[in-house]
Amino acid sequence: MTLNTLSPGQSCRVKSVRGSGPTYQRLLEMGLIPDTEVQVVRLAPMGDPMEVQLHGYYLSLRKNEAAMVEIENG
Repeated sequence: MTLNTLSPGQSCRVKSVRGSGPTYQRLLEMGLIPDTEVQVVRLAPMGDPMEVQLHGYYLSLRKNEAAMVEIENG
């Protein structure tokens, strides 16, 4: 299951981040590392981007970026 499948109000824990290259590295640098608790705050009107909360801050991710983040239930 990936982060882009969640709805506002749902929480999860990061299992891993798939991929390579600059986008992969950027996701890790923004705190999406294994065992991090993430909550979906809201989605834009068309569903992209999505806003999540982790490590005490808010982060906006495009759906294709969120699809790189493997998750497990909280």
